[in-house]
Amino acid sequence: MQILKRLKPTVVMGAGVGVTIVILGTSVALSRLANHYSDGFSLNRMSAPADADTLIPDPSLASAVLPLVALPVEARSPQLAAIAAGDSDLLDAAHPSIRELDRQRARYLLATDLIAQGQAGSALPLLQGLEKDYQVMTPLVIYQQARAYTASGNGEMAQERWELLLEKFPDHPVAAEALYVLGQTNEQYWDEAIARFPTHPRSLLIAKTRLDESPAQPDLMRLLARRSLYVSDIVPILNRLATDYGSQLTPADWEAIGFGYWENQLYGAAARAYERASATPQNRYRAGRGAHLDGRRLDAIAAYKQTVAEFPDAEDTAQALLHLARLHDGEASLTYLDQVIERFPDRAGEALLARADVLEAMQSSTSAEQARTSVLSQYSDSEAAAELRWQRAEAAAEAGDLAKAWEWAGEVVTQNPDHELAPEAAFWVGKWAAQLGREADARKAFEHVLKQYPESYYAWRSASLLGWDVGTFTTARRKLPAVMIPMERSPLPIGSELLQELHRLGQNADAWAIWQVEFQNPARPTVAQQLTDGILRLGVGDHLRGIFMVDNLSWRPEEDGTLSAEVATELPAYWEALYPFPFIVPVQKWAEQRQLNPMMVMGLMRQESRFEPKIKSVAGATGLMQIMPATGQWIAQQTDISGYDLTDPDDNIKMGTWYLDYTHSEYGDNSLFAVASYNAGPGNVADWIRRFSTADPDEFVEQIPFPETKGYVEAVFENYWNYLRLYDPQVSEQLAQISPKHAQIHQGMQRQQLQEPI
Repeated sequence: MQILKRLKPTVVMGAGVGVTIVILGTSVALSRLANHYSDGFSLNRMSAPADADTLIPDPSLASAVLPLVALPVEARSPQLAAIAAGDSDLLDAAHPSIRELDRQRARYLLATDLIAQGQAGSALPLLQGLEKDYQVMTPLVIYQQARAYTASGNGEMAQERWELLLEKFPDHPVAAEALYVLGQTNEQYWDEAIARFPTHPRSLLIAKTRLDESPAQPDLMRLLARRSLYVSDIVPILNRLATDYGSQLTPADWEAIGFGYWENQLYGAAARAYERASATPQNRYRAGRGAHLDGRRLDAIAAYKQTVAEFPDAEDTAQALLHLARLHDGEASLTYLDQVIERFPDRAGEALLARADVLEAMQSSTSAEQARTSVLSQYSDSEAAAELRWQRAEAAAEAGDLAKAWEWAGEVVTQNPDHELAPEAAFWVGKWAAQLGREADARKAFEHVLKQYPESYYAWRSASLLGWDVGTFTTARRKLPAVMIPMERSPLPIGSELLQELHRLGQNADAWAIWQVEFQNPARPTVAQQLTDGILRLGVGDHLRGIFMVDNLSWRPEEDGTLSAEVATELPAYWEALYPFPFIVPVQKWAEQRQLNPMMVMGLMRQESRFEPKIKSVAGATGLMQIMPATGQWIAQQTDISGYDLTDPDDNIKMGTWYLDYTHSEYGDNSLFAVASYNAGPGNVADWIRRFSTADPDEFVEQIPFPETKGYVEAVFENYWNYLRLYDPQVSEQLAQISPKHAQIHQGMQRQQLQEPI
C-alpha cells in the first residue's frame, strides 16, 4: 500500500504573501505567536493510545505549558516565568487539576533553558525543592541540579547531587549520567555504568572512549555492535571484531554483527556474518539474500537451499524459493516455483505469474497464457493478479481500446483494493471514463480514490480534477495554503511515565537516552516500539531513520504486541512523524522570496533528503535539496551568493529554491515540468516535451521514460498533498466528509490545532 507521511513542527507565518503556517517543533522566534498564546485559545488534546503505559497526567487534560514547548526560548520564557510564578490568568488555560503540575513544568523548562544559555546560577532557584514537588521527574530534577551546580562552579554541591542521584535512584537510567561524570575521576564508576546500563548512550560513549585508547577489547566491541549501529564509525568496529576475534564470537554475536552490516547496507559482509549466526529462518535467508545482492550467485543459491532445507514452512523460505527460481532457468526454475505454489498458498499467485514468464522464455506461449489465466481465476485476490490486470489495462490503453482498459482497471479496484496499484487503477478508471464521455462514472471514481486512498498521489490528482482548491500542475507553484499544525506532541505509543513527560516537554536528548535503556530489542521491535523509536529519532534530528522506521510500519503484520500496525497507522502521531516540518523557517523565508508554494518545497525536500542536512548521494548531490556541486557553482554565478556551504541548511535551501524557481520560469510556471527538471535536468524534460503530447498532464507523467523521474514527480506531489490534507484545515475538513479513513485522523489532529489562523 502507498502509505503517507508527516510530523511535529513550530510556528511561522507569511509576511507579504499571505501564507500562514502554525507549526510546533521547529525553532522560530515569533513573539506574535507568544502573544497569541497569552490571549487564550482551545487546548484540547487527543487521548493516549490504549496500550500506552499509565501517563502523568491524563493527556486529555488541557495544559498551559505544553503548547509553549516547541517555541524558541526567547518566545516562551516570559510565559513560562509567569506560569511558574503562579500567574492566574495564564494558568486559567490549564485544567484545574493540573495547574500545580503546570507550574512545576514551567520551572523545569525555564531551568533547563537557562542552563543551556550559560545562566546556571539563575536556574538553581527554580530547581530548588522541585524534586519533591515534580515527582514523575524527580531523578531528572536532581540531574539538572547537578548540572547547574557544575556549570556555576560549585563542584562540592554538584558532587553531592550526583551522589544523591546514585543513592536514591541506583537502578534508574538517569543514574548512568552520574556514573559517567563521577567516573571521570574514578574509573570504577565507568565500570559500573557499563555493567548496569550497557545500552545507555553514556555507557556506549565510555565504551567508545576506552576502545579508542585501547583497541584490543572485544567485549566493548560486542557492546557497541549491539547498540551503536548508526554511529558513523561503527563499521570499522564491526570489521575489527569479525576479523580479529571471529574465533571467540558466539552465534548471537555474529547475528548482531550481521544486523549491523545489514542496517548499514553492507550486504556482502552481512551475509558472511549471518552464515555463522544462530540457525533461524531470517538469519539463513539473509545469508542468501546478502550474497545475492553482493553478486555471489553460488553462495546465494547454497544459502537459499539451506533455508529451504532447515525451515521448510517458514515465510522466509517462500521468498528463498522465489529467489532460487530467479537464479535458475527453464525446468530448474519451474521446480522451485512449483514448490511455492504447493506449499505457500499466499504466494502461489506470484509464483504462478513468474511461472508464466519462464514458460514464455521457453517458447511455451500456450502454457504461459494458461498460467496467467489461472492467476486470475484461482488467485484473483493476489498481488500477482493485480499486477497482471494492470499490465493488461495499460496495454489496452496504449492500443487505444479505452473501454477494455477501463474494464481491466476496474477489476484491480474491485478484486485487489488493498494492492499498491489500486489507487492508480482507480484514478485511471475515472480518467478513462471521462475520455469515454461518462462524466458521472468519472466523478464517482475520483471520489472513490479520495475515500479509499486519501494519502496517495492519485488522491491529489482526483481532488484537483474534481475542482478542489488544492492546486494543479499549473497553479500549485503560487498557491499559498493556510496550514495549522498540532500545538502539542501526541503521547508516545509506549514508554514509562518519565519518558512520556520528557517527550511532551521537548527534552529530546534526555528522552532518547531513557529510551535506549527501555528499548531492549531493537532488532525485533513490536509495532509500538518501532513507532516510538521513529518518533524519538526525529526528536534528536535523525530524520532519515526516523521516517524510515515509521514508514515501514505499513508493512508490519496486522497483529503485533498490544498495538497492531493497522491501528498504529491511524494515529495522528504516525502521520505527524511521516510529514514533519524541520527547517520550516528557512523554507518559509526563501519560498516567500522566490514566490514558491512552501508546502511544495517541503514535499520536494522530503523526497530529496528526508531532511538530512549533510547527506550526499553517490553522484555527489549534497544537502537538504540535493544540489550537485557544479550546479551550486552555476547558481552562485547567476546570483550574488558567495561563500556558501551546501551542508548548511539555510544556504542549501536558498540555492535549492532559487533553482526550483529557475526550473519553473523555464516552463511557464508548470510545476510538473519544473519538478521533473529538478530531478532529470532541463535537457531531458525539453526532449520529452518535444516527443510527447502535453495536453493531458497525467498521460505525460505516464510517458516519462525515466522510472526514477516518474516516481520522483509522483512522490513530490504526494508529499505536497499530504502536507495539505493533514495540516490545511479546509482541505482536511473537505476530505473528512468523503473519507472515513481520513476523518479519524482529521478529528484527532483538529483537537490539537489552533482554532484560528495566526
